[in-house]
Amino acid sequence: MNYVYLHGFASSPASSKATYFRNRFAERGIDLAVPALDNGDFAHLTITAQLQVVAEAAGTGDVTAIGSSLGGYLAALYAARHVEVQKIVLMAPAFCFPRRWEAELGSEAFAAWRRTGSREVFHYGEGRERSIGFGLIEDGLQYEDYPAPKCPALVLHGLDDTVVPVSYSREFARRQGDLVRLVEYPSDHALADITPAIWEETARFLFQKS
Repeated sequence: MNYVYLHGFASSPASSKATYFRNRFAERGIDLAVPALDNGDFAHLTITAQLQVVAEAAGTGDVTAIGSSLGGYLAALYAARHVEVQKIVLMAPAFCFPRRWEAELGSEAFAAWRRTGSREVFHYGEGRERSIGFGLIEDGLQYEDYPAPKCPALVLHGLDDTVVPVSYSREFARRQGDLVRLVEYPSDHALADITPAIWEETARFLFQKS
């Protein structure tokens, strides 16, 4: 089994949750692959390009994908297209990612991004502003808002998440039925205050025999 962790938007393999999960997997003697999803080209980031990075990291054979925020959406998209994915763990998954930008930015700012082709966003992994192209949206709109993978999914979401409201994960769980276990926490989007708890839930889901 190959294990892959997918970080969030404008984040990096050095994020706190990625590091925590990598260390917990290492304690079990398991190598957790944590690829840089922008592949060194954040300005031209697209969903398609990120899925290619996921494919390279997943390798051949069975795979389990763990994703945070945008990484969670990518994990679901990838699983829906690859039957070798056995389980997915989605932390505050950013469903409907391309379609939520206009409402979040406002029509005027969104139109300016479309017109100029790029805008500045804060890159949490680098701690500075970075330019990103409108291709992220143009490419992303070809993908479904709610992927439908055929494998079991554990979804972990904070009730106080204002970045990706928990209602998105509830809708995913409703659509997927018995394939999904949704666990809600009194936490925000980062889930940073409950990382040990979400790890314990993840470990039970992945490693405990039923």
